[in-house]
Amino acid sequence: MLGKTANGLFWMFRYLERAENTARLIETGQRIALTRLGDADDEWKSILQSAGAYEAFKEEYDDVNKDDVIDYLLRSKTNGSSVLSCMNSARHNARLVRTALTGEVWEATNAAYMAARELLARKVSERDLPKVLGAIRQRAALVRGMTHGTMMRNEIYDFARIGTFLERADNTARILDVKYYVLLPSVSAVGTSLDNVQWETILRSVSARGGFRMEYGGGAGPQEIADFLVLDRRMPRSLAFCTRKLRENLTHLGSGTGQSLPSQKLVSHMERMYLSHDIEAVFDYGLHEFIQKMLGQFRELAQQIEIDYRFYE
Repeated sequence: MLGKTANGLFWMFRYLERAENTARLIETGQRIALTRLGDADDEWKSILQSAGAYEAFKEEYDDVNKDDVIDYLLRSKTNGSSVLSCMNSARHNARLVRTALTGEVWEATNAAYMAARELLARKVSERDLPKVLGAIRQRAALVRGMTHGTMMRNEIYDFARIGTFLERADNTARILDVKYYVLLPSVSAVGTSLDNVQWETILRSVSARGGFRMEYGGGAGPQEIADFLVLDRRMPRSLAFCTRKLRENLTHLGSGTGQSLPSQKLVSHMERMYLSHDIEAVFDYGLHEFIQKMLGQFRELAQQIEIDYRFYE
């Protein structure tokens, strides 16, 4: 496989996952803003920080408010990580690597872009927002389903999955960090009903509420939720699950070379160093510090993958 094809697959699936994650982040902000005791606009600042878009947003807008933030994250052409921009970039990359995709995957990707373009042709009203966000998630899920159901398990599939799980791990880490470090109005709110409602919303944002309830029932608290989203290897959006999948796909890619590439060694190091402890050790270290460390590791891994496979043959 040519490096250009590998890169196109990698970024196609990163952009698809990013579009869905941004929709999930907006939904999280909408729900949590309803629990705020003070100015709900503070919540939207935290959402921008979670999306890594706060500084860019401030260059275009004087104030942070709900309507502008949602429109910026959904539709802005100057925001390369807006849902519409991500869908456009995913389709562009899919066209570049169309011969590497099945017809079903291409059609689902093209349909996802067309649907997003229609849904986001104009500013989304608050009444229509849940329907629009739901449609974006469903379209992204359809592309994943077609990928899983029709693609050969070869290097093409590996690059698609690596892009997906890198982006997903980054998103879960960002959501957790915003909740724990930015979101709460004061330390005194920790452990209160407000704190619990916000943690519940975080579970919803990563489609983890049902699985968490099956595992822990209704009496579990923030520590169990953090454990579920960081260390549970059965939860499809946890950091441990995503890292394991990255290791598996990178190992499969490297199986023909007869040696471990730096990206393989790095992801194995991440599992041993950061994801082999219990949640008490994570909280003792500091959840914010731990998440920041993991975000840095995922960024380093993404860069190393591109270096390792830039001229993949």
